[in-house]
Amino acid sequence: MERLTSAEGESSQDGGRQEPRVRSRRRLAGVSSPALAAARLTLPGVMDAEGRVDESRLRMHIFQNGGVSPTERGLAWRFLFGMYPCSSTALERPLLQEQLAVRYKVMKAKWQNVVPSAVRMHLNGTDAELVAAVGYFNQRQELVQQQASNLSEDVRDRVTFLELQAQILFERATFDQAELQEAIRIINKDVPRTNRDLSYYQGEGSGNLLVLRDILITYAAFHPEVSYAQGMNDLCSRFLEVMDCEVDSFWSFSCFMEKFAKDFREDGLHRKIELEAALLKELDPQLHVHLVTDSMESFTFCHRWLLLGFQREFEYSDALRLFEILSCDHLEFISQQVDRARYQERLAQKYCTDDECESELQAVNTDFTFELFICAAILLDHRDALLQCQDEVQLIQFTSSLQGTLDLNSTLKKAEHHFFNYCKRCAWDSVNCRCRAHKSKEEDFLYQLRSLFVLR
Repeated sequence: MERLTSAEGESSQDGGRQEPRVRSRRRLAGVSSPALAAARLTLPGVMDAEGRVDESRLRMHIFQNGGVSPTERGLAWRFLFGMYPCSSTALERPLLQEQLAVRYKVMKAKWQNVVPSAVRMHLNGTDAELVAAVGYFNQRQELVQQQASNLSEDVRDRVTFLELQAQILFERATFDQAELQEAIRIINKDVPRTNRDLSYYQGEGSGNLLVLRDILITYAAFHPEVSYAQGMNDLCSRFLEVMDCEVDSFWSFSCFMEKFAKDFREDGLHRKIELEAALLKELDPQLHVHLVTDSMESFTFCHRWLLLGFQREFEYSDALRLFEILSCDHLEFISQQVDRARYQERLAQKYCTDDECESELQAVNTDFTFELFICAAILLDHRDALLQCQDEVQLIQFTSSLQGTLDLNSTLKKAEHHFFNYCKRCAWDSVNCRCRAHKSKEEDFLYQLRSLFVLR
């Protein structure tokens, strides 16, 4: 069986180094990035002559190469997370960029008019860096207003028209002021706790904390069903640091949350933890039994890993690569269902009668996402230490000690190995349950296993 991915040697893309903890003077993130809208990805075979992106090739490239290079990351993320449609051309994207910028401006202005007291972050003066950040942010706002006044008449007319469209689009948006103010209160607490050891938030870059704050409040205001939950600041910070642009970070983060917002609700994360426990039971029943004793009745110690995408368990640069790999959905059961169904349909007449043809492998749990295999690989790699933990306090202490110590390439290989073995066992179990008389068990097994690995 051909290997599905190769994580070996990928640390060379970013040197495998952690983000340097040095003070540096940085400019604040831009509001929009019209120049980047026409930029081109140089990833082989991913973008055509007119600037359209082959989404399957992009996701496959990210998975097989263990992420993209830092120089390509910002643009690649705009396609990966859906801010730019992959079908858009290089000529179309600047117009789309302008429209998204105007819409974001109108959205932000709307909540600021409703809760004017929240436009500026109120400080008690004890955090000198944050006080300086407010100063840098205010200077940025003045510069943005000055640039807007210098636009040509044609551009101003176009922007005015787009603003009118956006105002009509968001005219019916209403806010529960009490809920929004509560979300802002929590955001004001969480934003200063964002990883300020990153150079991106140091020196003049400290003002990016206020940019992050505006993105989070705008998201919470226009997504009341999600609002804001602790941990979103760390996730959104990734987008802002990589894209270095307020508008692009907002829309990319919003697209990301369309899929993962449920993880920030209690029932959604509880379901994910249940799935992790079920997967570990499949892979290592003994360790599973140990971790579900009376004193350790849940897998809540995996909560932060799954919620933040292992952000703190790997060095910063590796955590970004893993975030890309998990987000590309290449090695996911659910992403293969359509192609697998087509493959089985083509072989249906050869291998199945009308009465006994089945389109899916019932033995496979398609809810087992690759991030769960990453989590399981970490647990199994530290199996002996986990078996020595006698209560949840010891578990939390041990898992906390792993922060920044894990090797990404090794973890990817082990997760892939567990994924492959799980598929192989499920295929064989399926064959044992329903082996057809008109062909051999070996042929059926290979057919079932092959159908699991029909990738896009």
